[in-house]
Amino acid sequence: MSTKYQEFSNDRVISKQFFSLLPAQILLVFIPSLNGIISGLFGSNMLGEKALTAIGIFAPAISLIGAATGVMMGGAQILTGRYMGKNQVERTQQIFSLDLAAVGALSLVISAVFAIAALFGLTGFLNSDPEVIRMFNGYILGVSIGIVPMMLSNQLSVFLSMEMEGARSSRAMGMFVVINFFLTWLFLKVFHFQTFGLALAGAIGYWVSFLYQIAFYFSGKSILKVKLPTSIGPDLAEMIAIGFPGALTSLYMTVRRLVLNSLITTYAGNAGMSAFAASDTLLSVFWTIPLGMSTVGRMLMSVAQGEEDRQTLKYIFRILMTRCVLIEIVIGAFIMVMSVPFTSLYYHDPSAPVYDMTVMAFRIIPLAMPLGLIAMTWTGYAQVMGKQVLIHTLSLLDGALCICLGAMALVPVIGMNGVYIAVVINAVVTALYPVLFSLVVNRGKIRTTDELLMIPDSFGVTEEERLDLSLRSYPEAVNISRTIQSFCLDRGIDHRRSFLSALCLEEMAITIIDIGFAKDPSAHSVDVRVVHKDDSVIMRIKDDCSAMNPEELAKIVDSDDITKNIGVRTVYKIAEEISYQNILGLNVLTIKM
Repeated sequence: MSTKYQEFSNDRVISKQFFSLLPAQILLVFIPSLNGIISGLFGSNMLGEKALTAIGIFAPAISLIGAATGVMMGGAQILTGRYMGKNQVERTQQIFSLDLAAVGALSLVISAVFAIAALFGLTGFLNSDPEVIRMFNGYILGVSIGIVPMMLSNQLSVFLSMEMEGARSSRAMGMFVVINFFLTWLFLKVFHFQTFGLALAGAIGYWVSFLYQIAFYFSGKSILKVKLPTSIGPDLAEMIAIGFPGALTSLYMTVRRLVLNSLITTYAGNAGMSAFAASDTLLSVFWTIPLGMSTVGRMLMSVAQGEEDRQTLKYIFRILMTRCVLIEIVIGAFIMVMSVPFTSLYYHDPSAPVYDMTVMAFRIIPLAMPLGLIAMTWTGYAQVMGKQVLIHTLSLLDGALCICLGAMALVPVIGMNGVYIAVVINAVVTALYPVLFSLVVNRGKIRTTDELLMIPDSFGVTEEERLDLSLRSYPEAVNISRTIQSFCLDRGIDHRRSFLSALCLEEMAITIIDIGFAKDPSAHSVDVRVVHKDDSVIMRIKDDCSAMNPEELAKIVDSDDITKNIGVRTVYKIAEEISYQNILGLNVLTIKM
């Protein structure tokens, strides 16, 4: 971008949007993790060490469910973001409906498989202890009842965030926590349901949470509607093709956990399995933060990809790699300091082998968290940009290869600590690998962020073909026309279109500031982008005010004041094409001249 025209930074709007979406996305992945913590705490304190072993055996199945959910959620999220960026509302609606239908059908199949395995005793090969297997069968039978609402709730939370209804997801999570906690106590203490009660309490909580979330889409207030999908085959194939590479990590994690379970059982016994399960359930809550960060980043990057907005794409990546990584460093340090108190939540005898194994997990594994966020960020970016080779190789390294090889080499020598160190080694390798991959693509030289991210030259427009401004006050909006007109004339656009483009942008910016800024006392800004492409002038205006469709203003004519909204009405008359939509909490108006 030429410094001649860059008078203001528009990064504030993107940053505000990122961190306003973040809480809801963290909550999205927090619910399953909280379910694991409740099960782990009640299981260890009321049912004993073998209950934790049974929960640990189930971990590969959790990864498998995560993979299935991730395929659909990742594909749907990227496609809806892309169609939002292109202002294709009908296509967004189609993907929404298809995603819910496909996930609903898939969740029913998974539920049936779990129930049959438990009822017919098909799980005996997983552990040699009959008591552990009995507890395991009871646990997965209870889990099977809640698979459908759990998987659908994950999808709905993404779409609710897109409709800026993250508060509904938060309330749903609150309902889940209260119901799960109360029913778990009731089922274990009063009815003595054991591990079946642990899982059943969570299943009922999921159903209540899901029903509360889905009710919004039948309230008449939602932009998206629950409908029967009209186009299934091509859209479903595209959704899976986009989401599958990113979900490969979860598939590989299923294999990884099976390998780790075998190593732990062989070299550390049930005590090792219980320690790993206890630490894993609590750490999974802290892992929700980087997962939420990477999900928001992927969501915003998909919109930027649809808009072919190179600058925003890079800035979102930078937020994740700087501020978010710093947050993860602080969180990791906190967990390490709290290693003993966290362990005492599960086990109370410091002389027991399981106690020391759990403490070491809380001291070593958090070292991987900042680096893990870096790998997640690269995976999300590669998904959005369709970099298939990077996705597949990174998923293989992160999902199974590094940890399995490291654990197989270390566990026979140093026991359980070998598993924890392997997790850290995996984080180091997967954080460095994308940079090495980029070096290869760029033939050994990385001089710019564009080269690091391997952004194609054909993506978007060049810096000379665009103008970016951010407006925060009325005087800035009034003076913007001179800058716009100068940019257009320098690009060789005729005087008439240059003048009209400047007039349209000034009128719309003033309208947003007059109306949108006045609705609440918070600080706001208007992000303006002007692009000269294919002999057209395309102007995009983004603001973080409450939803406001200017087309509605253009229809208002006051008989007592014929000049009311005359500027907006004029813009709608002279522009070749105008489109508006609210994307992830931002008003986005596109004007083509």
